[in-house]
Amino acid sequence: MARSSTRDDYKFLQIVDARAAINQKVNLIGVVVETGLPKQSRGTDCFCSIKVIDESYPSPGISINFFTETMDKLPQVLTVGDIIQLSQVVMKTHGPDIYALFNKKFSTFAIFDRKNNSNFLPYQWSPKYQAREEDKKFILGLMKWVADHKIDAGLADLHSLQEIREGEHFNLVCKIVHVCEVEKDKWMLLVWDGTDTPPVTIKTKLEVEMENPLPLQPVDFTLQRDILCTLPPLGTVLRVTVDRCNEKLGINFLKSNRWVKLINIRCELHTALWHAVLMPFTRVCYLSDEDDIVLQRMRQYDERRKSKWGWMPLSSFPWPSDITETDYPNVPFVSLMRALANSRVVGKFHCVVRVVAVFPWLAEDFRSPSGVYRIRLTIEDPTARIHAYLYKEDAEQFFDGYPSVYALTRKRNLLLGTSQGDDASEMNDYFRNPPWIRCCLKSYHIDDSDAWGSRNFRIFATTLKL
Repeated sequence: MARSSTRDDYKFLQIVDARAAINQKVNLIGVVVETGLPKQSRGTDCFCSIKVIDESYPSPGISINFFTETMDKLPQVLTVGDIIQLSQVVMKTHGPDIYALFNKKFSTFAIFDRKNNSNFLPYQWSPKYQAREEDKKFILGLMKWVADHKIDAGLADLHSLQEIREGEHFNLVCKIVHVCEVEKDKWMLLVWDGTDTPPVTIKTKLEVEMENPLPLQPVDFTLQRDILCTLPPLGTVLRVTVDRCNEKLGINFLKSNRWVKLINIRCELHTALWHAVLMPFTRVCYLSDEDDIVLQRMRQYDERRKSKWGWMPLSSFPWPSDITETDYPNVPFVSLMRALANSRVVGKFHCVVRVVAVFPWLAEDFRSPSGVYRIRLTIEDPTARIHAYLYKEDAEQFFDGYPSVYALTRKRNLLLGTSQGDDASEMNDYFRNPPWIRCCLKSYHIDDSDAWGSRNFRIFATTLKL
C-alpha cells in the first residue's frame, strides 16, 4: 500500500510494495542499517551501496546502489538508524536479488538525523533534492517507528580483536581512532576496541635478524609522535588497509573517532603482527555512542584500565611466566604504548612483554671482544613492538653474571620460547612461542640535539632465572 500525500503524483512506496515495481521509478523513505565502502567504479563514476528497512520490510532490507561523479556526492550516513529519503530511484533485479538504483541524472536523496525531529532539515542531500511539506509526516513516522524498533544490524554476530584468527573473515565492532595516508592515494585505518589481539607463533629464523630484522609494524609506515600520543595506551590498535586488488576503495572518507561495525573484513598476519584488510564487499555501520554494544565495550575498557593488573596482556592472565623477576615487583605494569607516548624522553616502566627476536643471535656473540654485553632484543606486547637493549651491568644482572656459552644458550632459548637439543646447542626450530615475562624498561637519548629522535630503551633491574 502506498503512502501518499495530498498530491496524486507524489507518493512514497513501502519497501514491500516497491519490490514488486521492477523497472519502475519509485519514491522511498527508509531507515539505514548498513553502508558499503565508497569506491571507484569500473567506469568514471564513484559507487556505494546502502541497505535500508522500513516497517513493511524490517529484515533483511533492500540495497540502494548509488553512482555519482565524485565520492563526496555519495551518501555519507552518520549513524545506523538515520532516515534516508529517495526520489525517482529505479527498481532493478540481479539474479534473485532486488535492489533500487540511484541514477545521478534524475534521482535525489536526503539524509536526516533520526533523533532530530525539530526542523526536519537533512544533514546531506543531493543537488536536485527539493524539500516538500508533505515529506515531514513520513519522516516523523519513521523516526517514531525506529525509536521503538530494535534495529537488527547483525550485532549478535560480532567478534572482538581478542577473538580474531588468521585468514578468517569476521565482523568487528571497533572505534576508528585515526585515518592516515601511508603513501599517495593509499590510506590506512587504525581501529581499536579495548581488547588485545592474541599472541602468535614467530615463524622466522633467528640467524636472519641482521640482514632481515623482524619489522616493528605490519605496514611500512611509521606514525608521527603527535599521532602516536593520541592513540589509546591499552588494547591493540589494529592496522587496516585495502586489499591490493581493490585499492580504489575510498576509506579516506571514513570518519575518525567514530564507533563502527565493520562487516566482512579479512584478518592476516604480517611478520607475526596482526593486520586486517578491507574487501570490496566489506560494509560499515556507524554506531551511536549510546548503542548498547558501544557502552559495553567502553565499560569493560574502563574497568580494565582502572585495575592494578589490567595493564597486563589479556593472554598473560592469571600471571606472566616466572622465568624473570624484577627489583620492583609491586610497581604496577604499563603497556609499551604508554612507554612510547610518555611525555618525557627519560622514564622508567614496569612491563609484561614477549621477546620475539635477539641480535646477535649466537650466545657466544652476546659480549664484545672486551667482554661487555651488548644485545638488542625485539620485544612486544599487544600495543607495540620495540627494540630494547641489554648492556653492560644491566645485562650482567639479567644473565646473573657471566655464565658459560652453554648456559647462555639455554637462557636464550627459554626467553625466546624455542625447544632446545639435549646439548642446548643452536636450535633448528622455525617456530617460536615466547613466554610473557616481566621486565623493567628505561628510556634515554643518545643525542642531546635530537632527544626524541635518538630515544632508545634498555632493560634494567631484571633477572632471567634458569
